[in-house]
Amino acid sequence: MIPTEILSADRQLTHGLVAPSTVFLAIIVMRKVLLRFVFDNLWQWQSVGNELHVGAAWLMLLWVASVVIGFGVLLRITKDVKEAGAAAGFWLILPLVLLALGIVKPNIGLVNDGIPVFGYGFMMFIGFSSATWLASRRVLSIGQPPEVIWDMMMWALIPGLIGARIYYLVKYGGPVLAKAQGFEKLVAIVALWDGGIVFYGSVIGGIIGVTAFCLRRRISPVAMLDVLAPSLLVGEGFGRIGCFLYGCCYGKACDLPWAVKFPPDSLTFVKLAQEGVISGDAASTIALHPAQLYSSFAAFFLAGILAWYFRRRPFDGAVICLTSILYPISRYLLETLRGDISPGALGLKDAQVFSIVFTIIGVVGMYYLSTHRRLTTATGIKVQTVNK
Repeated sequence: MIPTEILSADRQLTHGLVAPSTVFLAIIVMRKVLLRFVFDNLWQWQSVGNELHVGAAWLMLLWVASVVIGFGVLLRITKDVKEAGAAAGFWLILPLVLLALGIVKPNIGLVNDGIPVFGYGFMMFIGFSSATWLASRRVLSIGQPPEVIWDMMMWALIPGLIGARIYYLVKYGGPVLAKAQGFEKLVAIVALWDGGIVFYGSVIGGIIGVTAFCLRRRISPVAMLDVLAPSLLVGEGFGRIGCFLYGCCYGKACDLPWAVKFPPDSLTFVKLAQEGVISGDAASTIALHPAQLYSSFAAFFLAGILAWYFRRRPFDGAVICLTSILYPISRYLLETLRGDISPGALGLKDAQVFSIVFTIIGVVGMYYLSTHRRLTTATGIKVQTVNK
């Protein structure tokens, strides 16, 4: 079903009812593949089509520099040359393998096609790394060392990705799996580099993983969720930029000055062409709301508010409950500008239904926890609770 807003705007643009000057006509610079490391010229640096081709030697150089820096940091922490050297030696295996491939150039896909760096996956990596680092700084406020966060993040990341992917496949995976055959179905199930994760699914899975980790380590799960709440939205902010690069989660048609158009190799173009909104041989999509960037800006803004509130939190759970109130309200409103999903029952999208549920949970949780008033603070590496 094609949203009426898109059809209406498409007809207006086609028949000249909307002045071209009111629409930002330049096709946005989006890259499903940010860059590709190639082996035909190890020092290449060239734009090819909508991709940047970079010689594999640059990847080796960057990797070796990172290993050297890591060696220095680890040596400073451990004061053990053998341990730091062993770790550095392990991570130097990759550039040596790449160097061998660049010299021998075997007839394999990795060498012939290069190593792609997908925009969506890269932004997920940046978001995860940034969120983890910020949480490792913040966790000192509840008397835990930064290492706890790094130990815990796999417990949050893996269940979070599983929850996000399961929800996506249950809801939207039919067409994706129908096109795949045999082993391709298994690849399609875990193809996170092609997008297809749902935020609320990741939240549910992540909370389960974090709670299990905290109970195992005898850490207050509620206090830890307060620590993670601002980082959760930092990750969401970068993730939405990844959506923008990939072309998923696109907005409705509009004629605003900051409207965007997606090129033919984007997911947005493919989906709109399949729905008959645009011609398959069009130069670009019609002008759309940059809904992904709206979501990214909102997430970063809310992350700043939550980070500020964390330092002033009156009791354990106040930050995660505030997150459960503010983010769903923002998400509910932003869903009205998205054009990739049509409303379901009661005229609401799934994300809007989840937003209502999470807002209610946040309000009830805030009231309940405020009556108990337990606050976890730092006294060295110990946890101190203050009852008011």
